[in-house]
Amino acid sequence: MLKVQRYFLEAKETDYKKKKFVLPKNYQIILEKKNFTINKFFYKQIGIDHYWRDRLIWTDIEWKKYISNPNLETWIIKNDEELVGFYEQEYHPKKNEMELINMGILKEYRGKQLGSALLSFMIENSFKDKIERIWVHTCSLDHQHALQNYESKGFKIFKKEEIDFVA
Repeated sequence: MLKVQRYFLEAKETDYKKKKFVLPKNYQIILEKKNFTINKFFYKQIGIDHYWRDRLIWTDIEWKKYISNPNLETWIIKNDEELVGFYEQEYHPKKNEMELINMGILKEYRGKQLGSALLSFMIENSFKDKIERIWVHTCSLDHQHALQNYESKGFKIFKKEEIDFVA
């Protein structure tokens, strides 16, 4: 049994520490059309290093149902036509907030500050829509710089917990 620290963070537009980010040449961030195979691919490939496993048992029907949520968007970062990373976000209209569900960069592209650029893009893109806040949770199993990345953009921890995790 492993003790895992879980952090719930939020950012409001007034908290956001705008960072100038420029994607390297030939990189782009685009909204993915509802294609469950992209979500499934990234979940497996990125998640393997961070113990993402809840969705590993999902059937294709469950994946299709998940991405058919009209409030869910998947954005991907590409280098020319090569997939690099992604994030999933869900808009919660009753609270006028955006939840960052998953975000990550494929192993071979890590260490190039693409995760930081992707997060900056997500934040700026979300606040353009006049939402009240963005929230996310991360844990000690995520990328070693995940928490630091969120906090460097103005996210603040609003809840912490320690959970038991069976590896």
